[in-house]
Amino acid sequence: MSELVAGVRGLLEQRIGRVWVAGEVSNLHCAASGHYYFTLKDAGAQLRAALFRSTARRLLFEPEDGLEVLVHGEPSVYEPRGDLQFLVRHLEPRGRGALQVAFEQLRARLEAEGLFEPGKKRPLPPLPRCVGVVTSAHGAAIHDVIEVSGRRFPAIPLLLAPTRVQGDGAEDEIAAALEALASVPEVDVILLVRGGGSLEDLQPYNSERVARALRACRVPVVSGVGHEVDVTIADLAADVRAPTPSAAAALAVPERAVLAARVERDTRRLFAAGRRAFERFDDRHARAHEALRAHAPWERLRTRRLRLEAAWRALEGAARRATERRLPRLRAGAARLDALSPLAVLGRGYAIVRRPADGSIVRRASEVAPGDALRVRLASGELDATVSARHPSSGEER
Repeated sequence: MSELVAGVRGLLEQRIGRVWVAGEVSNLHCAASGHYYFTLKDAGAQLRAALFRSTARRLLFEPEDGLEVLVHGEPSVYEPRGDLQFLVRHLEPRGRGALQVAFEQLRARLEAEGLFEPGKKRPLPPLPRCVGVVTSAHGAAIHDVIEVSGRRFPAIPLLLAPTRVQGDGAEDEIAAALEALASVPEVDVILLVRGGGSLEDLQPYNSERVARALRACRVPVVSGVGHEVDVTIADLAADVRAPTPSAAAALAVPERAVLAARVERDTRRLFAAGRRAFERFDDRHARAHEALRAHAPWERLRTRRLRLEAAWRALEGAARRATERRLPRLRAGAARLDALSPLAVLGRGYAIVRRPADGSIVRRASEVAPGDALRVRLASGELDATVSARHPSSGEER
């Protein structure tokens, strides 16, 4: 049995050899080893196929179910199972280039991830302090950028991070240049530019490495890659897409004359607005002043105050004159009161005698008895006394 299967295998490899076969990929499976196994089929037949890891590494796209392909390889027999299979040595999309398929696959995957969402795009600064440029130092793109920016606003500096723009490893250089420029504090926007070329030439700008570097960049990026008809993954991932390098420079660098005209216009508007505001304030102030004058509250208060002061002075004078007129009469009355005052009588040597118990005045000697306590009020001070004897006047009872 082994000899028969080995013979069939040898016969296939010798008589048929390597051939091109067209078909559709189905039942695709990638093993842990990195080998791909799938069924290649058309309307009338199907054939098991194997794409080994060493060959798969050279592919520019990912095999997938439903993909129409052209494969180059040889039929063989897998001896342990006796299965007929096709060993794939080369595989390419049918009717479309491998790079185009790779572009479409990467675009669909990153779009599903949300990497191209409009909401993630950042606006460009109106007046950047410095513009970073990622491109070749010797290509036409950098000359276009220098010419356009120098014409529009020569005072804005350009900072070039030179890179290769095609070939193996160019995508790593581009990503590193974006990161380096974004680390410069003065750089407010970056231009990722290069001239036109074939799909193969533009391959670094269709890489996932560059797409993710664009979204991770600290500042907004304008992509101007190729000609207007060229659309790359970098164009989709950038914050703004320009059709050419010159257009990218025009988007990032403002035109000095336009800015100057805008500043002059805004200045005129500002002065006009200030003048109108001052005129409105002056008008309100004039109306308020007229209203105050019409009501004249301060003048009325001043008049009333003057009247009150005059009335107070008149009242004060009248009181003084009335006091002066009445002063002689007041003095005479005071003298009469003083003559009639008990204190004046006391001052002439008389005294007032009271009973301490109830304060009643003793007027007659017959009102007391020997041993009674008395209080004697003098012109100055008082005395406590005790009756030792009494001497009523004639006619008083004893």
